[in-house]
Amino acid sequence: MKRYCITDSVEVVRRAVDGGADLIQIRAKELTARDLMRLVEEAVAIAAQRVLVNTRTDIALVCGAGGVHLPANSPMPRRIVPSAFLIGVSCHTIEELHTAEREGADFAVYGPVFESPGKGPPVGLDRLSEAVRSVRMPVYALGGITAANAPLCVEAGAYGIAGIRFFLGSE
Repeated sequence: MKRYCITDSVEVVRRAVDGGADLIQIRAKELTARDLMRLVEEAVAIAAQRVLVNTRTDIALVCGAGGVHLPANSPMPRRIVPSAFLIGVSCHTIEELHTAEREGADFAVYGPVFESPGKGPPVGLDRLSEAVRSVRMPVYALGGITAANAPLCVEAGAYGIAGIRFFLGSE
C-alpha cells in the first residue's frame, strides 16, 4: 500500500521514512518562508525526492524537494518546473479531480473518506471508488485513515492512503 505522510515535523519525517512512506508533504502554514525553507531542507536531507512542499513551489525548487502539493483549482506550475517534479492536488469533489488531471497534476489526494476533525462530512468508500474510477491519475484516500480502514480504501481503488495522524501513531 502506498503511503503519503503530511507533517510539519522533522521527527515525523524520520518515522515516516522508517515506516516506508512513499511521499512526505511538508505542510507548515504558520511558518515564515525562511523557517519553512529550513524545515524543508532538513526533510530533504532525510527523505530526498520523496519530499513535497505544501503550496510553495518556489521553496520546493530552491530546496531540491521532489514536488509541490496544491489546493484544488490552483494554477499548475508545470511550465516552470523540471519534468520529474511532482505536482499533487487536494480534491474534495470529482469535478476537482477532473480539473487537476486535465491541468497536469501527477496525483491527487481525495477526501475526507472517513470522519476527520475539521474536514467536513466524509464522502465514504462508495464515493471514493467512484472518484478513483473517474480519473486515470493516482488518487490517495485522505481523512480519518487508520490501520483498520486503510485496506478498505485500497480495495475501493485508491492508489494509497494519505494522512497526518496515521503517521503519528495516534490513529
